Amino acid sequence: MKNIQVIDGAINSVYDIFSATEEEFSRIFPTGTDIAFIDEVMQNGDATVLAATFKSIWQRRIEKKNAVGIHGLLFYELEKKKIYYPTRRDEDAINPNGTHLR
Repeated sequence: MKNIQVIDGAINSVYDIFSATEEEFSRIFPTGTDIAFIDEVMQNGDATVLAATFKSIWQRRIEKKNAVGIHGLLFYELEKKKIYYPTRRDEDAINPNGTHLR
């Protein structure tokens, strides 16, 4: 199982963590990536399969204190953050001028 943290643009967002099977994770995060934006996920996948995938994932919330690692970040309503993750890999995060964030 892999853990996905949901980063939502809503003012009352709590950034929950959910557990996903390897197969579910791969439907959201293409090979080699650990950053996803919901609009791109929905655009690149089968809507019926993704609906079933998310229905299962949303039933597996993990309390943050019990999470053992975060394997992916899924952004909702935060398209403006795409410029920081051009490779959709957290370790490759950059500023708009191309300098590394870390």
